[in-house]
Amino acid sequence: MQKKSACMQVLVWFAAIAGTIFPAVGTMAEDLSGKEHRATSLSGQWQQAEGIVSRGPDGKVIFLYGEVQPTVICSPLQVCDIELQAGEVVRDVLVGDTVRWKVEPATSGSAAGQSVHLIVKPSESGLDTSMVVTTSRRTYHIKLKSHPSSYMARVGFEYQEDVALRLDEINARMQANTIAGAGVPAENLDFGFRLEGSARWKPTRIYTDGAKTYIQFPNALSGGDAPVLFVISGGQNRIVNYRLNDTMMVVDYLIDHAVLVSGVGRQQQKITIRRRG
Repeated sequence: MQKKSACMQVLVWFAAIAGTIFPAVGTMAEDLSGKEHRATSLSGQWQQAEGIVSRGPDGKVIFLYGEVQPTVICSPLQVCDIELQAGEVVRDVLVGDTVRWKVEPATSGSAAGQSVHLIVKPSESGLDTSMVVTTSRRTYHIKLKSHPSSYMARVGFEYQEDVALRLDEINARMQANTIAGAGVPAENLDFGFRLEGSARWKPTRIYTDGAKTYIQFPNALSGGDAPVLFVISGGQNRIVNYRLNDTMMVVDYLIDHAVLVSGVGRQQQKITIRRRG
């Protein structure tokens, strides 16, 4: 009985020492404060979120940059090609497991718009690590996993700023093809008008959308007295209503024959407008 009692005391003493040296996992987790729990939870949500994955050209797997932490699946004896944005300069590549994961750089494209490729190779399957890539434009946080046979041959990213840039380019092209005043493409307008006479404010162009007539004056009109528009009907000159917006005169109907008049007497200037057809 004494031997058993002594053994029990030794076991209790050893357990106490072991608990001090090797605290339980649950105990370590409990050391996190409420704020720390929330922070790790938020980080986990970003890491584990599904996100949007789409197919790009030549079988490339496309991730939307910054939406979630992308996971790249690689396989032993195969290579994963992670392509970055053209013109992006890589500063550093940091991998959690540098022993069993190898990352080698490569480039493609012309010197003016080269793209950096990160060629990722695991040494065995069942591995899980993370990689951080810092560049001249952004920082990539990527999760790496290795599988016995499945892998992503090509990986790339879609960038929100690229989408915004493409929209700006489309809007610029539309504006370039849109005529001032009417706000519609030039192919939908009728420019069949003839001008006669001479004046410093002679219109640069006249057109109609079928409902209104638009008279565009040169910038010389800005700050000066605008001419008066008379529509000629039955041999009589009739003053009509119109709106003058900076250098654009808008008449609320289609005119066939009209005259623009400025000044009186010898100083009078006149431009006659006739619609062809």
